[in-house]
Amino acid sequence: MSTELLIDSAQNGGRIALLKNKSLVELHSNGEDNKFKVGDIYLGTVRKIVNGLNAAFIDLGYEKDAFLHYQDLGPQFNSLNKFTKQVRNNNYASYNLKGFSTEPEIEKLGKISSTLSKNNQILVQIVKEPISTKGPRLSCELSLAGRYLVLVPFSNAVNVSKKIRSAEERRRLARLITSIKPENFGVIIRTVAEGQSVTELDKDLRNLVTTWEDGMKKLAKAKSRDKVIGEMSMASSIIRDLLNESFDAITVEDELTHDQIKSYIRSIAPEKEKIVKLYNGKAKLFESFGIEKQIKSLFGQTISLPQGGYVIIEHTEALHVVDVNSGNKSNQESDQENTALKTNLVAVKEIARQLRLRDMGGIIVIDFIDMKKAENKKVIFEAMKNEMRSDRSKNTVLPLTKFGLMQITRQRVRPEVNIVTKETCPSCNGTGKIQASILVADKLEKDLEHIAVNQNLSSIKIGLHPYLHAYFSSGIISKRVQWFFKYFKWVKLIPDSSLPVTEYKFLDDSGEEIELNVKSETE
Repeated sequence: MSTELLIDSAQNGGRIALLKNKSLVELHSNGEDNKFKVGDIYLGTVRKIVNGLNAAFIDLGYEKDAFLHYQDLGPQFNSLNKFTKQVRNNNYASYNLKGFSTEPEIEKLGKISSTLSKNNQILVQIVKEPISTKGPRLSCELSLAGRYLVLVPFSNAVNVSKKIRSAEERRRLARLITSIKPENFGVIIRTVAEGQSVTELDKDLRNLVTTWEDGMKKLAKAKSRDKVIGEMSMASSIIRDLLNESFDAITVEDELTHDQIKSYIRSIAPEKEKIVKLYNGKAKLFESFGIEKQIKSLFGQTISLPQGGYVIIEHTEALHVVDVNSGNKSNQESDQENTALKTNLVAVKEIARQLRLRDMGGIIVIDFIDMKKAENKKVIFEAMKNEMRSDRSKNTVLPLTKFGLMQITRQRVRPEVNIVTKETCPSCNGTGKIQASILVADKLEKDLEHIAVNQNLSSIKIGLHPYLHAYFSSGIISKRVQWFFKYFKWVKLIPDSSLPVTEYKFLDDSGEEIELNVKSETE
């Protein structure tokens, strides 16, 4: 499986597209307005203590105060608080925690009012970006993520990712990291550390300790609301988490970003430096790689499935609802159970992709097409679990209920990606909305295939806007010529300027409009 990263440039910071086998699976904004990112560490001020919630609201400079629950203080909060005060008062010369005397752990079921008071200055880390009307969610259990390791200050524990199954490898990594880790730092060994040499792991650990020390030097002179340690850019964090043998191209539109990405890869994986390329094409990067078209087709309310059928995605305040429909696929299979299983399996792949693409978090309820056999329901459950394994967000998949519903919970740490794909109707000047005009050619070709193959009409005429007529008929080997070799039928195109650019109609020999006999089946 090939993996590509495309980074386009814009005044607001640009966009990042992650492709798997040329298909868009993640889309991120790298804008400057996204100030509060997951992983950033700030010096905050306690604005208010709410005993009823056992939580505090912290001022970070965001319009809404950030939320910090007592459970998120972490057992080593007293040590963090003591160290913060010492650094702020210039009473601690060494920032690497060597020789630091840690404090006893806080009570597990304690009260926030006994630990914090109004106007206290504390170090906090963002674990959830501002979403909707809520401010950021915070934690005082600080951690710094590297490529192979996660550094945890004020701890001495060494933990290995559960995804590393080999007991021998787990022992090797734990023994190795225990021997090289600094005093008063805990370490979480990530899955990608499996099989790595001591040199690579030590290099990653040193980089993380240096990041911590630089942040603490900044803390000594920081003012309230200042960012002390910033998480790397979205592009760099994706590269850090996903860079492996399958990563075969990183294409960047902006020269400065290109140099930064190349420098970063040189520091973590020099052998991969050659995959970073600067894009010099005349068209915009996303346009040239067909990303704009994918965005328009993938972010609508209805998403077509490759082998027929479609899914509908609805969003509410409480949860996301996905409905799977067989559409015209019901005409292609004689066995209803087989139709349902095949459509559901195709939908599983698309739904897992949509969750990543839109970064949908919270509760997702999926209404699959009804299947009677228990073994088929199990197949769908296992397929969804398998597809969700590649998702970087924590998730839980539950088996189908007797009503054919599947529930998924997915960690929500940043706002959902929501792109409006409908356009202002040119006929009514904005009183209605139409589907994205970039998709009308694809829809026409899909309907033509249904007319030519399923309904098997010998003579096909299409009335359409002159713009569409030019698009399908221009060139030596035009689209219309390609249709002839595909269906062995000549399609007559009739320009009709009375039709909107996004509308067309199939006509019979007498000029009457042909009804599309597409059976839509909603289960």
